[in-house]
Amino acid sequence: MTEHGKTSAPKKYKVGVEVALEVMGGKWKPLIIYHLMTGQKRTSELRRLIPDITQKVLTTQLRGLEKDEIVQRKVYSEVPPKVEYELTAYGWGLKPALDHLCYWGEEHLEKVHGDKSKVLEEFDSPER
Repeated sequence: MTEHGKTSAPKKYKVGVEVALEVMGGKWKPLIIYHLMTGQKRTSELRRLIPDITQKVLTTQLRGLEKDEIVQRKVYSEVPPKVEYELTAYGWGLKPALDHLCYWGEEHLEKVHGDKSKVLEEFDSPER
């Protein structure tokens, strides 16, 4: 609804990849989703895994992913409050796409650098 009570027409897209990039594109969302594939995470854990992201940007990205039903936020009734994020069943549908991006990225590093181990830090990667 708009401020005058009229509903606005849904946004039009040319191709499906446009939608996918709008939902999970950018520098940080794919990394957040990737790390949530290993299980629930608190924001502090995500910050540790993605050290270059600011708290503000992380919060904004998580809210966007939550709005698009890719992640869900779990709030525990504790003092101090505990909040964790995890992928929804819908969010898990992105795993094959991210797996392919990871494989392609590793192949690209091999092509450009010859030995990806020189430039690729090892993480606890989700099982593929």
